[in-house]
Formats: sequence, C-alpha cells, structure tokens
Amino acid sequence: MFVLVAALLLLGVLMGSVAHVPVPVSLVTAALIGVWLLVFAARERHSRRSTRRS
Repeated sequence: MFVLVAALLLLGVLMGSVAHVPVPVSLVTAALIGVWLLVFAARERHSRRSTRRS
C-alpha cells in the first residue's frame, strides 16, 4: 500500500498538478492519504472479523 502511495506521489510530482504546489505540501498530502488508507483498511478488517463471529 505504501508503495502504491509513493508511486502515485512520484507520478504526480513528475506529471500532474502536484508539480505546481511545494514539495512539503505534497508530502503532507501523501501522508494524510496514507493514514486514511490505513484507517480504512483497519476498519474493513475489523468489520469483516465481527461479521464472521455473528
């Protein structure tokens, strides 16, 4: 998952609209997206475990 976020950030820096904002802003945004993906994955895993037990 981190590799995907890093690849998308690199692609954005090289070719997309991320090239028009400062690098620290891009890094903070990438970190926020990564955290959001981790929270989403944890919630999905938790919801699947709790539905199996029922």
